[in-house]
Amino acid sequence: MEKINGQLTAINGELKWQLTENYRRIQNMNREDFPILGERVNNRPLVYLDNAATTQKPRQVLDAIHEAYTHWNANVHRGVHHLSQVATQHHEDARRQVADFLGAASAKEIIFTKGTTDSLNMLAFSFGEAFIHEGDEIIVSHLEHHSNIVPWQMLCERKHATLRVIPLRADLSLDIDAFQRLLTDRTRLVSVAHVSNVLGIVNPVQDIIRIAHAVGVPVCLDGAQSVPHLPIDVRALDCDFLACSAHKMYGPTGLGILYGKEQWLNQLPPAQGGGEMIDHVRFDHTTYNVLPYKFEAGTPNFIGSYAFGQAIQYVQHIGLPSIEAHETDLTNYLEQQLSTIDHVHIYAHGLPKAGAVSFNAFRSDGQLIHPFDVGVLLDHQGVAVRTGHHCAEPLIDYLGVPGTLRASVAMYNTREDIDILTQSLHRAITMLL
Repeated sequence: MEKINGQLTAINGELKWQLTENYRRIQNMNREDFPILGERVNNRPLVYLDNAATTQKPRQVLDAIHEAYTHWNANVHRGVHHLSQVATQHHEDARRQVADFLGAASAKEIIFTKGTTDSLNMLAFSFGEAFIHEGDEIIVSHLEHHSNIVPWQMLCERKHATLRVIPLRADLSLDIDAFQRLLTDRTRLVSVAHVSNVLGIVNPVQDIIRIAHAVGVPVCLDGAQSVPHLPIDVRALDCDFLACSAHKMYGPTGLGILYGKEQWLNQLPPAQGGGEMIDHVRFDHTTYNVLPYKFEAGTPNFIGSYAFGQAIQYVQHIGLPSIEAHETDLTNYLEQQLSTIDHVHIYAHGLPKAGAVSFNAFRSDGQLIHPFDVGVLLDHQGVAVRTGHHCAEPLIDYLGVPGTLRASVAMYNTREDIDILTQSLHRAITMLL
């Protein structure tokens, strides 16, 4: 018994140390690094809880954008002059930063795009041209953002293929048994969200990848909501493709990432033509550049890539494990506090989440209080949350509501932010009952 007690004491000590260390690291992140958090809305301090839509930017990112335009703005890969060489170096350094951050085998596997939506559209076109034929099938889930539905729909319409959908269990988690039954000898690709942008649910993507690979089917992950919150290692996950956006991880808008295993990318045709994606152009024939450049037509967002590199450095300085621990605490606390408010229903309550919680308010007779009305009253109190269908109409239709309220956290949020949200929400609901 003494031995067991000693072991338990050691475990508790280790946990306390980890919590203390995570707290220390998060404290090293100064909220004053994010100037917008000092803004006032309707004469109240801003409480920003719409991070799943976009995150705020630290001074380091803002300064990087100013530095680039001020000191070395020039087109990349296009000139032998000094400014072009500096710009090219920063752009390619950022590509290597992204590769290291995601655990890619090579920077050649990192393609710069305009965002997650652009990445998925690019993949849908290129993969479709190479591998999809009449009668083939593509699988998505019922939890998907429109960006991981519509490009595949368009591909299926163009190629006369079929889109299959992984259904949900009663608790709103993916039905993995049903997914296994959906796989056939006509399945060519599975594309699923790593984390639901509406519910914050962390999907069992490792199981999905393992099951799909067992029958030779590649898997694409929509990582827009996972990359900012969870440590990602694409080689450990063994996903074939992953799409994400810079602006959801403290970087600028207009920049996205498409990761793809080199052996897959080598087999795919480019989705767009022009600029640096060529090797040689003749009127009778064009040959394409090597990876990753064959997928990067036109002038890339090299200012954005440099700024995103600074965002990655900022995150790495604090440490994603510490960020994950902090945000998990906030998310759990958010669910706990929302549970104390009468008339509030939390969707997927209790399931593991990464940074986001969706909920609605209902009157005693079960009638929905429209989320837009609640959202407006929260805004009057300086609290920013998302309202609506969150670009995920099939899921919202499944829930049987016109939309939800979604509160989503980032590393700069605090328990005090959650307290202000719940107090403001209580006042809003009281006014609308």
